Amino acid sequence: MTRDSAPPSDAALPFWERKSLDEMDDAEWESLCDRCGRCCVMKVQDIDTGAIYPTSVACRLLDRDTGRCSNYAERHRLVPECLRIDAEAVRTYDFLPQSCAYRRVAEGRGLAWWHPLVSGDPGTVAKAGASIAGSVVSEEAVHPDEDMEAYILRWVEPDE
Repeated sequence: MTRDSAPPSDAALPFWERKSLDEMDDAEWESLCDRCGRCCVMKVQDIDTGAIYPTSVACRLLDRDTGRCSNYAERHRLVPECLRIDAEAVRTYDFLPQSCAYRRVAEGRGLAWWHPLVSGDPGTVAKAGASIAGSVVSEEAVHPDEDMEAYILRWVEPDE
């Protein structure tokens, strides 16, 4: 094997290919989020089966035009039920979409072509159909007595 054909060292690989979720620092962890907004929708749980289904009703902090949290730094204080996504949650929240970057890395699938760390363009998340921007209603628009089951949706997974 010549020098030119030697495999790349681990240091040459992107952090998400050489580190586990538990090993990432805060900056790496935050950059791994593709900002699709899918974790920011309300969920409904089937009482009989325990299955959890996403709805098209988004957290009041979600900017529905961009699909991003309008107050990310304060989200857990302002919305106590806001999901905490950490390495353990990724392993246990089976309702995270297949396209979720954290889930993909945890499962050893790498990042999709449209992820901003791969494409270099945050706009590819929407172009690929991964973002919920423009397709949800705010929780403030839904009456408290309204049946949330009417809002259940099926994720359309973006192209790999």
